[in-house]
Amino acid sequence: MSVAEILLPELVNEMATTRALLERVPEEHASWKPHPKSYSLGALAMHVATIPGLGALILEREEVEMDPDSSPIPPFTTTATLLETFDGVVSQLRGAIEKATAESMQVVWSLKGGGKTFISLPRAAAYRTVCLNHLIHHRGQLSVYLRLLNVPLPSIYGPTADTQAEVQHA
Repeated sequence: MSVAEILLPELVNEMATTRALLERVPEEHASWKPHPKSYSLGALAMHVATIPGLGALILEREEVEMDPDSSPIPPFTTTATLLETFDGVVSQLRGAIEKATAESMQVVWSLKGGGKTFISLPRAAAYRTVCLNHLIHHRGQLSVYLRLLNVPLPSIYGPTADTQAEVQHA
């Protein structure tokens, strides 16, 4: 079984779930924060939308050097742009997965910045931890933000309070 055959079914499922959540981000609340120390809704949504691009970098490079003085996350402008960004990085990640081999997934990948190494893991573990788990974590935060703004939530790992009625009527 190839790396793509192993990883793509999960990728397709998680990205569809993530996109369904991103589709619901209301532009008029982009600057809203649940707490002064929190990301704004727009910044969090863009972070979620760009994380799959990090997955592509993990699979394509042996290390990523972060610039501590700049953010790799573009600012939120519109929900349409958010979705375009997401679709683009998911396509890049899918391409990187399709090229991955069992041998390449064993290569050690590192995240560095300012002369320090923050993470150094075999690529398979880095993909899981830095890409998927990171995405799922922030997607959970985004679902809380949307709930606090009374935005109906899509099914994530089963029905939500907003989709439960749909399930009962199906």
